[in-house]
Amino acid sequence: MGHLTHDEFFSKLTELFDYRKNQDHGTINLVQKRLSYNTPSQSTETDLLTDLCPSTPLPVLIRATNAKGKDRRKEKVKLSTIIEPADLEAFYGRYADVCKKGMGALKPRDRTKRKKQSRKKKAPTAGGPGVGAGGSSMMAIP
Repeated sequence: MGHLTHDEFFSKLTELFDYRKNQDHGTINLVQKRLSYNTPSQSTETDLLTDLCPSTPLPVLIRATNAKGKDRRKEKVKLSTIIEPADLEAFYGRYADVCKKGMGALKPRDRTKRKKQSRKKKAPTAGGPGVGAGGSSMMAIP
């Protein structure tokens, strides 16, 4: 499986967001990382530090999956594309638009149970042992 062109990537990513929206649930993982051409087996100990400050800008790899597990592997969708440094600004502008549209149908999480549990835990104890007027728990030693 090779990398997609930018237009193919955006059209398939839009389809992936639409499919998730129609299913009313699901996860989409979006990952981006700097593409390094050296593999760990080829690099030496001194090469490891030269990768921190490359002489030329490196391309970026963008991946998207629908996060299906082992039991539903046939339904798993994997998308990836490579962006050259010169195309980064235009790509990220379009990428942000596609992601915003895809995430527009998300509903906020229901956190009421979590809030109720935290309020129960934070309930102050009335005059616990050793608590003075100032709120400190120091005891006098005779």
